[in-house]
Amino acid sequence: MNTLTYKGYIGSVSFSEKDNVFFGKIEGINGLVNFEGESVKELTDAFHEAVDDYLEYCKEEGIEPHKSYSGSLNIRLSPETHSRVAILAKQAGMSINAFIKSAVEKQIAMMM
Repeated sequence: MNTLTYKGYIGSVSFSEKDNVFFGKIEGINGLVNFEGESVKELTDAFHEAVDDYLEYCKEEGIEPHKSYSGSLNIRLSPETHSRVAILAKQAGMSINAFIKSAVEKQIAMMM
C-alpha cells in the first residue's frame, strides 16, 4: 500500500481509474477523514490540510487525536508456524507471548 506521512500521521493512497482521482484516508485515528486530488501534489496538499483540520478539530473538542490501542493482540498463524514458535520459545526459555513480543519489537526497530 502506498502511503503519505505528515506530522506523524499516515495517509493511505489509492487511485480510482473510473474517476481519475487519487484518494485516501488518515489511518490510526478514531474517525474517518478522507482526502483526494487529481495529481500527486493535489493529493499531498489535501492530505496535509486534512491532518491540520483534524488536529484543530480534536483540539477544539478536547479529543485525543491518535487511536488508542489496548496492547492486546490476537494473531492467526498456521499450525506449523505455531508449533515452530512454541519450540523456539521453549528453547529460549520464554513464553510464546514473550517470544512473539520480542520478535515484533526487533522487526519494528529494524524498520525505524
